[in-house]
Amino acid sequence: MAVPTSLARTRRQSDVLPVIPVIETGPNFPLATLRACGERTHALLDVATRRYPKRLLAGLDGVSRAWLVRANSTHLSEIDAIAEALGRPGAYFFSINYEWGCTCRAAPSADGGSARLIRVLDWQTPGLGANLVCAKVSGAPAGPFAVLTWPGYTGVLQVMAPGRFSAALNQAPMRDPTGLFYVDWAVNRRRVWKMPFPTPAHLLRRVAEEARDFAEARHMLTNGLLSTPGIFTLAGLEAEETVVIERTEDDAREHTGADATSANHWNTSGWRGRPRGDTSFERSRAISDVAPTFDEGFAWLSSPVLNAKTRLAMVADAKTGRLLARGYEADGPATQSLDIEWHAAV
Repeated sequence: MAVPTSLARTRRQSDVLPVIPVIETGPNFPLATLRACGERTHALLDVATRRYPKRLLAGLDGVSRAWLVRANSTHLSEIDAIAEALGRPGAYFFSINYEWGCTCRAAPSADGGSARLIRVLDWQTPGLGANLVCAKVSGAPAGPFAVLTWPGYTGVLQVMAPGRFSAALNQAPMRDPTGLFYVDWAVNRRRVWKMPFPTPAHLLRRVAEEARDFAEARHMLTNGLLSTPGIFTLAGLEAEETVVIERTEDDAREHTGADATSANHWNTSGWRGRPRGDTSFERSRAISDVAPTFDEGFAWLSSPVLNAKTRLAMVADAKTGRLLARGYEADGPATQSLDIEWHAAV
């Protein structure tokens, strides 16, 4: 059920909300954030693993790690270190498996001087909004970047790379739906485990690390190998540099201009699949009317884009190096607004 914006704000108005920690790191940001804020990861795993018996979770870890080996994943040793540091099952499985909904828009700023990204992430698991961290990553080959993430998570779901681009990943529709969720999930997982390529979240991490500008990021997201479909929203520096890239493992379609909005359904004609999350078409239509403004109160965030599963809202402008974000839980804002400007030399 959607949470009305006014109710959410009233409910949290008098709360002293926590800040989103900002952690300065090198390229090893998953381990660095885990070491700095490991209690947040344990809190999230406590909630996320309630429905999994330890024996089942250990088995899923084994299958997931075996897939990472077959895929020759460049992140295997990193995830091994994270699993050892956590000392509990779940590190491998939750590094490569996810179920979320998202709504995004890439659009020019009001003055036409830059391109901006609006990103809202929905996820059923509680605690993801309250336990967000921001990693400011230096030392990557193409330049620094800021990631809104969770300690120990090795992928990238949303990023602002100052002087280069901003980008976000949405989960693609579920293929060949039967109407039975767990059957569909198992069939789609089996398909993924047969593909020896990176996950979309690991491809976006590689783009953040290696792409020097909007054009390179666009090329990599359009042509990079993938283990599973994904939807990428990309905003460069100039007003015209906005695109949504819909990806399968072997095909890509781009949507630009007024069509640079995305949720969890295909905008490409003829592509089939069951939308993820709730009210995907309605969320996409609603965010197409949202102006990409830096409003610390997030007044633009309302139903259906805002709902009980919303965990993060973000606006980013890579040309100015500004990123504004806030965590959410089912009853409204869960953190103070984080507002950073990073005028990094590229």
